[in-house]
Amino acid sequence: MAVTQPAAPSAPAPAVTVPPARPAAPPSAAAFTARPPAAASGPSVSSSAGEEAGSGGGCAVRVAGPVPGALAHRYAALPPPLRVALAALRLEVLLGDPRDAANPYSLPALAAPAPASAGSAASAGAGEGRAGRAGGLLAAAGLGQVRAADQRVRALRPLLRRDLALGHAAVTWGGPGMPPAGRVRGQAAESSPVSSLVPAALPGPAALVAAAGSVLRQAALAVAGRGGGEPALRQWQPVLAAAFADLLACESLTCVALRRPAAPGPGPGAGAGAGVGAGLLGAVAGYVVPTVLADVLAQLGLVLAECGHGPASTGGGMLAKLTRDLPLAGVDAAGAAYWQARLARALPALAAEEPRTAHRGPVPAPFRLADPPAPAPAAVGEQGDGHTPDGHESGRLTPDGHETGGHTPDGHEPGGHEPGGYGVGGDDSVVLSGLLRAGAARADGADGADTGRAALGALARRLLTEQRALRRPCRTAGAEPGAVAARALADRQALLWLAAAVLGVREAADDGRGLFLGGTHWALLALTGIAGRLGVPLPGPAPDPRAPVWAELAGRVRRGVDCDVYATRLLW
Repeated sequence: MAVTQPAAPSAPAPAVTVPPARPAAPPSAAAFTARPPAAASGPSVSSSAGEEAGSGGGCAVRVAGPVPGALAHRYAALPPPLRVALAALRLEVLLGDPRDAANPYSLPALAAPAPASAGSAASAGAGEGRAGRAGGLLAAAGLGQVRAADQRVRALRPLLRRDLALGHAAVTWGGPGMPPAGRVRGQAAESSPVSSLVPAALPGPAALVAAAGSVLRQAALAVAGRGGGEPALRQWQPVLAAAFADLLACESLTCVALRRPAAPGPGPGAGAGAGVGAGLLGAVAGYVVPTVLADVLAQLGLVLAECGHGPASTGGGMLAKLTRDLPLAGVDAAGAAYWQARLARALPALAAEEPRTAHRGPVPAPFRLADPPAPAPAAVGEQGDGHTPDGHESGRLTPDGHETGGHTPDGHEPGGHEPGGYGVGGDDSVVLSGLLRAGAARADGADGADTGRAALGALARRLLTEQRALRRPCRTAGAEPGAVAARALADRQALLWLAAAVLGVREAADDGRGLFLGGTHWALLALTGIAGRLGVPLPGPAPDPRAPVWAELAGRVRRGVDCDVYATRLLW
């Protein structure tokens, strides 16, 4: 496949420095290569074919192979809609080679310490500059055509991998001409542009997951490249495997929260339990993702230092810049504490709900990451164009070529509601405990030869016991939501929800295709880490999943595959 550089934006957007296309091809392990137009072959998919670049002008993408739609399936193990894949590739080309120090968007250039600026006016100017650069890049890449929140974040992954602050500004970008200063609420940790498609709690976690994945890749490159010949470095393989599992768990929760249909927030006079279903998953991600990944980043810093990659190296510089940018993205300790307090206020409403039976039947739609997302409501005055927000024609074909008729490929309505009433969309309260119960119930029915699945079910049953033990204290936690006890309960509930998200995403991916995401190794390692953070004892002997998880991570590094839940192939 070859990708040609897009034309300069015609809309009045801030100037964007686009590095020139390099004639040298990326490593042979990469699935996609950027070459001059003369070297292109295969059919051309341009803006006239429905994959227009919005206000950013034309961008022709030549796809090797007889069917242009095959691009999405080559792009990732869980393929996105074609429009999303094209937008991500355009953005990747605009950003240029991440190893070229002369490229302003390369990893060495972005990781370089910024000059010190004094005063709040300088800081505000830097923030507006980031918003301008991000908006120009997104307009040129055609991101305005991607309307679903989870697909917008997925298309932004090339930028999120490189720079946390710039990526956060891109996630909250609303479109050409939208002022970056428009805010929803006055709280710094919850503010986001009014026009942003992504809920206020989720831009920071989404950007942090991607940026932390880049640091993990740098550490895995150091260990995989030298660990075979240096026994002292092989000790870090289990550490990086655990970090990989934690990263997949955090991204699973963030993706599920992004895939939930948007719902209006509670009114000014609403009580503590109002809007629990609408914003609770976002609040969980806003708290637990920065908390868990703070431990992961500390471990990655130790691995990089032991491998000789100090602050002057690319990996060390990326980690240092990511740490500096945490407050800008609202994913530092202060931002996590804000969302923890919100969870503490919602504890009584959660505890008041009746216990639910184990979820049976298909996994709810937000957990099925391979399915098209639910259509988002059109903005006021916006005319429909016959396409759903993720780029599919409404009521026609999915990326696999199947007729949808307004339903997902398995026949369910695209709102997160399943037959039988187990809804996780709309205004329903989101209760993930049903997935914990389902995982626990499968422990007894697991095949004796499948030790991994049996161990995963037994661990889910242990976590379910912990959740049941928290119901009574949560009922009285609302009297003092700021008390230490209430915050501790919120912490434990958030970790249990993280475990339930892991179980749901893993089960949905276990569809017979042999995907790593559908296996038990990463889920068992992630749940083991969650149990350790909760102080819950593990249920007896279980197979050690760290070796196969490390093998997957090392294989992805060698093949040029990202450390995300979709197993996205990297362009460079």
